[in-house]
Amino acid sequence: MLTRHELANAIRALSMDAVQRANSGHPGAPMGMADIAEVLWNDFLIHNPTNPNWDNRDRFIMSNGHGSMLVYSLLHLSGYDLTLEDIKQFRQLHSKTPGHPEYGYAPGIETTTGPLGQGLANAVGMALAESVLAAQFNKDGFDIVNHHTYVTVGDGCLMEGISHEACSLAGTLGLGKLITLYDSNQISIDGDVAGWFTEDVPARFEAYGWHVIREIDGHDPEAIKKALADAKANKNQPSLICCKTIIGWGSPNKEGKESSHGAPLGEDEIKLTRERLGWKHDAFVIPDEYYSAWDAKQRGQKREAEWQEKLAAYAAAHPDLAAEYKRRQQGKLPDNWTAIVKDYIDTTNDKAESIASRKASQNAIEAFAAHLPEMIGGSADLTGSNLTNWSGSITISKANKNGNYISYGVREFAMAAINNGIALHRGFIPYSGTFLMFSEYARNALRMAALMKLQNIFVFTHDSIGLGEDGPTHQAVEQAATLRLMPNMSLWRPCDAVETAIAWQAAIERRDGPSSLLFSRQNLAHITRDTLQLSNIKRGGYVLIEGTDSPDAIIIATGSEVEMAINTATEFNSKGKNIRVVSMPCTFLFDQQDDVYKASVLPNVCRKRIAVEAGITDYWRKYIGLDGIALGVDTFGESAPAKAVFEHFGLTESNLKQRLNDLLGETI
Repeated sequence: MLTRHELANAIRALSMDAVQRANSGHPGAPMGMADIAEVLWNDFLIHNPTNPNWDNRDRFIMSNGHGSMLVYSLLHLSGYDLTLEDIKQFRQLHSKTPGHPEYGYAPGIETTTGPLGQGLANAVGMALAESVLAAQFNKDGFDIVNHHTYVTVGDGCLMEGISHEACSLAGTLGLGKLITLYDSNQISIDGDVAGWFTEDVPARFEAYGWHVIREIDGHDPEAIKKALADAKANKNQPSLICCKTIIGWGSPNKEGKESSHGAPLGEDEIKLTRERLGWKHDAFVIPDEYYSAWDAKQRGQKREAEWQEKLAAYAAAHPDLAAEYKRRQQGKLPDNWTAIVKDYIDTTNDKAESIASRKASQNAIEAFAAHLPEMIGGSADLTGSNLTNWSGSITISKANKNGNYISYGVREFAMAAINNGIALHRGFIPYSGTFLMFSEYARNALRMAALMKLQNIFVFTHDSIGLGEDGPTHQAVEQAATLRLMPNMSLWRPCDAVETAIAWQAAIERRDGPSSLLFSRQNLAHITRDTLQLSNIKRGGYVLIEGTDSPDAIIIATGSEVEMAINTATEFNSKGKNIRVVSMPCTFLFDQQDDVYKASVLPNVCRKRIAVEAGITDYWRKYIGLDGIALGVDTFGESAPAKAVFEHFGLTESNLKQRLNDLLGETI
């Protein structure tokens, strides 16, 4: 029978061989963590390699994703659809084994990691999702939601500020099924971390309210096994297992050194390592006895079959709950969703209310969340400003997981990344709120949501210089444009309550990527529309004011500036001109329309165009051309009442009229 160390050596061999073949990668972490991973995967992790998406599987996340060959080796050895040829294609174009784990490539990869610390925050989200889903659906005798989230972190992950944000909240919420394995090898790219990372990590996590298991020998399988058992036994606190390891373990000349961190060992060193490990097999050769010992397929199928039996019994005892559970896990909206949306949009249109779009957003949440128990949201300590709560909001706490509202505290980055984890877990539609300016704190998590094509709804209020007195530190200027530039990010900046409702509809219905919803602090006038205009909102851009079929000029506007555009065009049109107004709340969707529709909104024959938005102007050149005029804000803002700030930057009807006259070459 193979020993544990021999089983772990299969990971070491695959890892150093794959990195060497690619001539790129990080062999040190998987070689140092192999013993930890072997115990976890063979003795504790509940999963089914033949069904990587089984609802009740344990989640395994490698937050220190540069060591990706660890998880690829584990997936391959335990029986997932990841072949030896896939391992050989490590870091190659379109392979299932990219340099960092990427969600959607290899089966069994739970999230994309690499930006350090974010996998840990994702894990917090997954553990939170599990605990809330369990509270909502489990009944006596039927714990259909009952799994753990395991995450590995390195020194780098714990240096990143997001680790503080996420782990502080995890401790406060008492996420007892979150188990973190800290690979404490004290080496990073620049060498021994003693020069820049000397804090007492165990004490730090104890201060968060975590269960901390100190000073475990990360190369002693029995010590690792006991620590994992102790962690699982603690149901009330997340656990941190501090494993002392040697990076590049087994390499005679590079273990314990930064030289094994981010570069191949080299053929000569690999030969010496094979000798030291007693690994007598050639590169990429894993004997059958190793595959037999690692194979988790039969065990996983048995576990899932037992769970399926329990789910069937649950369905017999609680048919309505079981049907709702299946609907949510499948990501389906209620059968009457279309009718719910139509009724609310019609009501909003008829109401003709002039309110801030942040308030209109809250009204939409109120209308939709009542029918969507999967909506789970919160705010980064700005609930009263973001208006992300509604009458049915129940705050999630350590004492009560059966809620739907998360008080994230001032933790914008962790908030976005935790919600990514909730989205990855399935069963929820996560949303979160902060000021648009503070999207900057969360930027990389927004990018990860877009990269992974996750449904994650970001509510960003106080969307412009209209914030007023709080000044340039809080006034968003470049944020809307830069979020529009992010691939796969759908951004909405609605001009009134109707567009706000449709923005929420689009975000809820979108399953292949995140949505950023930008809302105003100030009141916005209701816009009257006909039936065609109402239906065209969902196309991202549409004609709002039209005189004749051949416009003299086109004004493109979003959000709070649409009213200004309408008033200006109305005055010009009353004097014999033909000025078209295009409301473009979502350029992401408008750009996806066919050429015929886009030309019907922005005809090529009319090159006299003005774009007006209270933000930087460069983005709008794609719609107005070099000969068009962009009216906006190309500096940082100013601290003053909103009206004075708009006047200072020329975002007024009088200035828009003057610029339109300049464009037309006459005075109206």
